Amino acid sequence: MRCSLLRVTLCLGVLGLSRIVAAQDSPGRDRASSGAATDQGIDALQKRALSGDVTAQLSLGGLYREGDPGEGVKQDYAEALRWYQMAAKQASADAQDALGDAYRYGLGVTADDREAVRWYRLAANQGLAPGQFHLGSMYDGGRGVIQDYKEAGRLYKLAADQGVPDAQLNLGIMYAHGQGVPLDYKEAMRWYQLAAANQALPKAQYNIGVLYDGGKGVPQDYAEAARWYRLAGDQGLAEAQFNLGQLYFNGQGVVQDDEEAARWYKMAAAQGLAVAQYNLGVMYAAAEGVDKDDAEAVRWYRAAAEQGHSAAGFNLALMYATGHGIPQDYVESYKWFNIAAAEGDREAAKGIDRLTSHMTPEQLAKAKSLAAAWKPCKPDECAARVQQ
Repeated sequence: MRCSLLRVTLCLGVLGLSRIVAAQDSPGRDRASSGAATDQGIDALQKRALSGDVTAQLSLGGLYREGDPGEGVKQDYAEALRWYQMAAKQASADAQDALGDAYRYGLGVTADDREAVRWYRLAANQGLAPGQFHLGSMYDGGRGVIQDYKEAGRLYKLAADQGVPDAQLNLGIMYAHGQGVPLDYKEAMRWYQLAAANQALPKAQYNIGVLYDGGKGVPQDYAEAARWYRLAGDQGLAEAQFNLGQLYFNGQGVVQDDEEAARWYKMAAAQGLAVAQYNLGVMYAAAEGVDKDDAEAVRWYRAAAEQGHSAAGFNLALMYATGHGIPQDYVESYKWFNIAAAEGDREAAKGIDRLTSHMTPEQLAKAKSLAAAWKPCKPDECAARVQQ
């Protein structure tokens, strides 16, 4: 029944590994130290800071960076920067790392990746684990420095050995991809497990699931993959929710259950994950795990298609062509077939040929213009576009 209307089936593959390249909140450190202000009062803290007390300067920097309504302190990045600069002049590694963040994210100062690298390096050279992690992430992403996976791996290792979960996660991913270090899935698993144990990082839990799912570094074990995906999915990680939905749909490691698959797809789709939106659309169109609802199918196809998911665009074109779930509209159908065809979809090209004979020259011109003007959007931008 589904194939008589739609050419496609669900995307059945799993999503790959997930990393943390940047973390604005520095791991392993409480910058704000707002308790100091509560215990002593802001005036006393400022007096100590002005007398050269580095701890007080750091506390004030954190207090102004985060803001504390209870203390009557409004968030003020420029003021935070001033206190961090005072502490940095006294070679405070925490302050140096905080200044790295300020320049990286443009907090109270014009964003400047090279300046961020300079401050992170000063902190890292003093052995500060968050500074090592942040400098590693700059080398990892090629921000402010020439991209260098080997150097990123070295810095992640230094921070990981000090127990920074984000560094442990990223080091695991480097081993899983052989970036800057030898390809070694067992070593990747070891670091993921440390990250998952130290802070229950959902991305670490998810990556453990991916390795069990694919049998990389460990014997393939779908039940174990499902367990780790569930841990990460319960914390809201969309990729884990989608992959768990895949296991339910395929009956791998869990009892096959279309309704449960649809439930997990919905969670991931609501967060803007295009492949989950597409699969959910297929399930509504085919009445798998949910009641048949072509209008809902159209809604989810559109959400995925607007992000550039070509199979979703193809199905959306079919829905417009046949009038299923939405008023028949050859112009919109042609537009989406055209977009899918531009991605190399041969069936979409056939759809264009079939539509052409039913369209006026004016309709064809409009459809081609709409297709040419279309650009994929990011998940947060797509929400507004889909509602239009």
